[in-house]
Amino acid sequence: MTIHSAPAHTTTLAGTVAAFAASARLDDVPVDVQERARHLILDAVGLAFASTTHPFSGTAARALGAFGGPGEQPVLGLPDRLPARDAATLNGVLIHGMDFDDTHIPAVAHVSAAAFPAALAAAIARGADTRALLLAYVLGIEVSARVGIGGAGGFHDVGFHPTAVAGAFGAAVAAGTVAGLDTDELTAAQGVVGSMSSGLLEFLADGSWTKRLHPGWAAMSGLTAAGFAEAGWSGPATVYEGRFGLYNSHLAGRETRPEVVGDGLGETWELMRTAVKPYPICHFIHAFADAALILRPEVGDTAIREIRCAIHPVPGKVVCEPAEAKWAPRTEYDAKFSLPFVVATILLRGRFGLAELEDDALADRAALDLAQRVRVVEDPDSAFPGAYSGAVEIELDDGRVLRHREQVNRGHDQRPLTNDEIVAKFRGTIGRAAPDAVADRVQAAVLALGDDTPAVEFAEACRG
Repeated sequence: MTIHSAPAHTTTLAGTVAAFAASARLDDVPVDVQERARHLILDAVGLAFASTTHPFSGTAARALGAFGGPGEQPVLGLPDRLPARDAATLNGVLIHGMDFDDTHIPAVAHVSAAAFPAALAAAIARGADTRALLLAYVLGIEVSARVGIGGAGGFHDVGFHPTAVAGAFGAAVAAGTVAGLDTDELTAAQGVVGSMSSGLLEFLADGSWTKRLHPGWAAMSGLTAAGFAEAGWSGPATVYEGRFGLYNSHLAGRETRPEVVGDGLGETWELMRTAVKPYPICHFIHAFADAALILRPEVGDTAIREIRCAIHPVPGKVVCEPAEAKWAPRTEYDAKFSLPFVVATILLRGRFGLAELEDDALADRAALDLAQRVRVVEDPDSAFPGAYSGAVEIELDDGRVLRHREQVNRGHDQRPLTNDEIVAKFRGTIGRAAPDAVADRVQAAVLALGDDTPAVEFAEACRG
């Protein structure tokens, strides 16, 4: 008797993801998930416009333009047109460049910055409408989030940026879905992109710009992998759980949860757990920023003797090391990842927005001096990675000790920003680069996503 085995993909995590994505339709996505998706995209597009006012945007555009020259795809917030993969890369840079974009908290990953550029580039290239675009974006978020969750908070600890690692898989599924890949091809696309999923955190040593490139590179990798899979290229079906798969290669010997990659697809929508940032700083610092803001009125004019901040050691490595870059930030990127500087600036200014990352704020002697009084300790009660907790204790010269803990950071799915608050944030970010008429046009286009409008028309509405 001949025994026939099931196809390999049906018993692997990549196969489970592929089968779900290949059969998914926009009508399967709950209305509230679609509406939240539009608002997450609105946040992303507003940030892309704001990034065009920073030098890194021009540098990235020049670098990418030197490869393939002009192309057919519009770029968010800019007049440029580039080939599909270059446009996706630049859009990822623009969305993530200020580190003000959304974060899936348990995945510890910026999910929209890779998923949306990949979905948009694929939709334009295929002549698809915004129904296909919106569905691909949602699927990209679902996959990126689950891949990040599977790392159980460990990617940062070993020096990988989850946005780049997990984002590549989400981008591959997003691009492959628009291309109409079947289950076998989508399985192969994930297998192929696994060899492209990387992104080092070494930028923390000197404030380099590499992190800004990570989600764009993930989007480009996803498009590339989907294209190879469509052409018939094979990829390992066990890319997640295999002996040399993602988790065993990137997180060898550590606790991981690979099974999460295929759990709850179509039932639990991870997109709804994606947090929109209220501050243009590393998400690990948000709870501390809010705690400092809450304590500030009690401090008043009393001199501060010491500030103690309690944080989990994994995020602590990101926002407190190396010490020379955190207690005296050299650049605005250093400042975004500096727990001492953010807390000191909020106690002095009562806010932390994009203006607090400009040169005059970075050179503020009072803030730099107060940052020297910040002492960081380990937080045994942190909820990381489920939430990014922060506890602040301020010892004053008059002997008082003020304390506040934010166990769950604002923006978390337990404390989400409302859609109206996201719109307000969008108006503020896009307003740094475009007049109200352009903001109105972009807002209308984004909030109408999910109809038969050609994706290229939507992209044209989002040009600078």
